Amino acid sequence: MKLPACRLADLPRGEAFRLESDPAVAVFHTEDGELYAIDDTCTHQDASLSEGWLEGCEVECPLHASKFDLRTGAVDAPPARLPVRTHQVLVEDGTIYIELSDAPPNLPPTCVAARLRAAEPAGGAA
Repeated sequence: MKLPACRLADLPRGEAFRLESDPAVAVFHTEDGELYAIDDTCTHQDASLSEGWLEGCEVECPLHASKFDLRTGAVDAPPARLPVRTHQVLVEDGTIYIELSDAPPNLPPTCVAARLRAAEPAGGAA
């Protein structure tokens, strides 16, 4: 599935954009002009990676300082242990599009529990 994220002109180098999808995706524009997209949620705890610190091709989680490689999704050190899912980035007519990965996301336990609660029918069993 290809989703429009934002206009390239609206995402300065060194900045990130959060795409409200399910799950949310972070789009990064590096100082070198490269574009990358990863799931926006740290795999350790519910923290937005688009609010983290971008350095080169890595983003540091704003909560507990694990770093993720934007090219591969690999994590460098605990407390995060699982990689983030990466997505393909396309630019067409000045708009950034994200081609979502078919791989399952590595969501932290707090997000998984919240999704399960949200999926439960209201009022419980009859």
